[in-house]
Amino acid sequence: MRALILGGLFLLLGCVAQADAGEPGRLVEARSRAVLKELTARRNEFKGNPSSLHSFVRGELSAIFDREYSARLVLGRHSRGMPQEKITAFADALTENLLKRYGDALLDVDPGVEVDVKSETPLRGGKIVRVSSEILRRSGPPVPVDYLFRETAQGWLAFDVIVEGVSYVQTYRSQFDELLRNESIDALTAKLASGAIAAGAE
Repeated sequence: MRALILGGLFLLLGCVAQADAGEPGRLVEARSRAVLKELTARRNEFKGNPSSLHSFVRGELSAIFDREYSARLVLGRHSRGMPQEKITAFADALTENLLKRYGDALLDVDPGVEVDVKSETPLRGGKIVRVSSEILRRSGPPVPVDYLFRETAQGWLAFDVIVEGVSYVQTYRSQFDELLRNESIDALTAKLASGAIAAGAE
């Protein structure tokens, strides 16, 4: 399930988070196919050079995913009063850890996958928007994927992805909450960065 969550997140890589790019629903509907096209076109290159794949994913994520805000939600109560630089370091370490664990699986994504946006629901007075969609596969039933966006100075940025009812934020909050009861954020960040612990490990 965690791999599916990450896959749903990475489908957003083709989105360009700019103020004039449109509303969140249009971003998902119009641009999510771009990453699939890129992965298909560059599959051989990425297979031969995983660092090139990770660089591509890392760069695109920075344009659409609010990693630091998402990381603050993942940390939950542990983030209260925490300096911003520690949040940033944790967000970077988590992203790199997930890339190492799941990044190569993106090369196995079926290029025939399509994304069908079902609805766009404003929340909190329109400051947050939930985009409900389905991933349509050539084999197997559709997979429901919802995205939560928030409006920022950089435009609409996603901060959570919910696959089949399972939230990216909630999944990793549960994992790290237990760890942070016994060790500092610095220790956890260092372990994530070194690979001593794996985000999403069962």
